[in-house]
Amino acid sequence: MSPSQPTRQPAHLPLVSCLFLAASMTLVGSYVGLSKLLVAVFPVFLLAWLRFGIAAVAMAGWMRKPADEPTLGPAEKRLLFAQSLFGNFLFSICMLFGVQATSALAAGVTMAGIPAAVALLSWVMLKERITPRSAAGIACAVGGIALLAFARNAPGTASAPWWGYVLLLAAVFCEASYVVIGKRLTASLSPRRISALINAWGLALVTPLGLWQALSFDFTQVSAGSWGLLVFYALAASMVSVWLWMQGLKRVPAQQAGVFTVMLPLSAAAIGVLLLGEHMTAAHALACALALAGLLLATWPSRVLPGTASNSAKHPPAPAADKVG
Repeated sequence: MSPSQPTRQPAHLPLVSCLFLAASMTLVGSYVGLSKLLVAVFPVFLLAWLRFGIAAVAMAGWMRKPADEPTLGPAEKRLLFAQSLFGNFLFSICMLFGVQATSALAAGVTMAGIPAAVALLSWVMLKERITPRSAAGIACAVGGIALLAFARNAPGTASAPWWGYVLLLAAVFCEASYVVIGKRLTASLSPRRISALINAWGLALVTPLGLWQALSFDFTQVSAGSWGLLVFYALAASMVSVWLWMQGLKRVPAQQAGVFTVMLPLSAAAIGVLLLGEHMTAAHALACALALAGLLLATWPSRVLPGTASNSAKHPPAPAADKVG
């Protein structure tokens, strides 16, 4: 591009894609919070197995290859396995055991590290440049939710075992890996097929452990309400939230999409406060406001100033990362 040519940098991120990303992470945060109720009823591996099994039935029709999609190559197969291993299997196990040992609000506090982890991994794996404004947005998001660490007073949180927080931190990096790997897959596969394939891998990975716990579990003691919550958890975790996220990732760079993961800890904390009896304070409200300010800072439209076209030639706009992979 010559200096005299106009810059093609988009004025803003696609609104619909942003709404998909925000809705996906809000849904993820809600089932992270509600999983505190489910792990009190089902053993963790059995819960994960039932989740993947219910979703596999619901998404059976999504497994077929559309006529306009290329045949899966070795690279795509490896990425699908890796995304399911980190984003489905390991994230579910680390998150469920972590929430069981701590609290929904503690999960929200720890999950605030996802945007920073996404930015780091997208820089390493996708070569996406961390702009100053994106860095500031990430700092606001992480700093805002980190305030909850000083405001939480949920019963039993202080005595929670250290390994519970380690598992939640591991879940953060698993979710960040899921975001970055998903960015590569959306270049060649449809969101629906990605959702179905990574769920199938998750089911295969957890089946031996799920069957082991199912053999000694009394299913007759599970209430109708718990079964209903399980169905919501399965469809939200494996089907709806994944489809929304992949749909949004098609037109938003992974680094900026990572900022939308701030909705995960916000909604998880809200579930803890509204449904699980944890207390909301002024510090909680301030933390939520700061986190949302970070989201706006990182995604607000950028104005291209006159005379910057030559710089744009040297530093391509962020959406070019959509073509990575």
